[in-house]
Amino acid sequence: MEDPIAPDTKASGPFAFWTKLKLWQKILIALVLGVIVGAIVGPAAETYIKPFGTLFINLIKMLIVPLIFLSLVSGVTSMEDVQKMGRVGGKTFVLYLATTAIAITIGLLVGTIIEPGAGIEFSKEGLQAKSKDAPGIIATFLNMVPKNPVAAMSGGKVLQIIVFAILFGIAVNLAGEKGKPVKQIIDSGAEVMYKLTHIVMAYAPYGVFALMAWVAGKFGLSILLPLAKIIAGVYIACILHILITLAGGGIVLLGKLNPKRYFGGIVDAQAVAFTTTSSSGTLPVTIACAQDNLGVSKSVSSFVLPLGATINMDGTALYQGVAALFVAQAFGIDLTAGQYGTIILTSTLASIGSAGVPGAGLIMLTLVLTTVGLPLEGIAIIAGIDRILDMARTATNVTGDLMVSVLIAKSEGELDEESYNRLAEH
Repeated sequence: MEDPIAPDTKASGPFAFWTKLKLWQKILIALVLGVIVGAIVGPAAETYIKPFGTLFINLIKMLIVPLIFLSLVSGVTSMEDVQKMGRVGGKTFVLYLATTAIAITIGLLVGTIIEPGAGIEFSKEGLQAKSKDAPGIIATFLNMVPKNPVAAMSGGKVLQIIVFAILFGIAVNLAGEKGKPVKQIIDSGAEVMYKLTHIVMAYAPYGVFALMAWVAGKFGLSILLPLAKIIAGVYIACILHILITLAGGGIVLLGKLNPKRYFGGIVDAQAVAFTTTSSSGTLPVTIACAQDNLGVSKSVSSFVLPLGATINMDGTALYQGVAALFVAQAFGIDLTAGQYGTIILTSTLASIGSAGVPGAGLIMLTLVLTTVGLPLEGIAIIAGIDRILDMARTATNVTGDLMVSVLIAKSEGELDEESYNRLAEH
């Protein structure tokens, strides 16, 4: 069976130009056209165009649970050496936390320099925001283990699915010869899900077009102009983190790899993340990019990337810094050095177990604002443009996941550098 997302070089006829394009090129064109059409159509885009985008998101969501479970179990069972699994898991966790801490620091620096809330004088009057209590450390730890794995899967509780999949994979290895038939079934199932992912991705440009048309039609410029500085702040901070921390520090300094080829290999995942605003929803494409374009082994990508979609929130943590400073400045509140440190620590820890779904950043922001004593009413201001901000931070999250997968694969001798250098160029 041919890969449905590969360009058709033999195509002819009126649609020959389109069929010969690579997936990322189709997505980029669809993104631009969506913005243009949405600006022309206006709010009507939500009624007539958005359903096609919703269909795409539903197709992506359809893949998430079986893909996470099958790919993660397959990844664990491929690491029959328990020491190797512990080593890979430890390095993955450290890298994820380190990049997240750096991301929030960059967010605070950018927020301090551009002062997104300066000159905007808000009062609490007329603003209402409901506080969402974040679970404590003990509750978070206990909630990681599902009481009912089937219920966890049907409810889409990603962290619980990951824990069950890891334990199930370990049990398959410990079962020895009797566990091998299960391993073969899991491996076959994972391959089927990878193929289904490629089929769904053939529809991606049309879904991206519909989603961007909806965003442009719904928000327009009326809501963007008054809050342009915070939007610019988040996007600038995300770009700096991607270029300096992930590409410069990770790919170049630690990995000794070509960053241009890295970006060429992940553009599909970035585009899908930008439009769907879901790290978990982008996971099928992220895994495909890691394996097909970057030369990351299946055992590493299947283990590292599902974890990253749940616990690695570089863009989301970075957004906390800019947003917290925006709220403080908008309400005329000066933050102390201790509060800056608290924001960094809280955002880093809160990223663990944060759902990789649209809107999770607002829930995390509630926790951060509460911790440093900033008014929760500030969330009501940001909520209106959260979708615009979520697009940048999700793309950053996925970029960080892929960077870590490349570094882990190289450190374990499981990065096909020939594929990395060859495929990522195309």
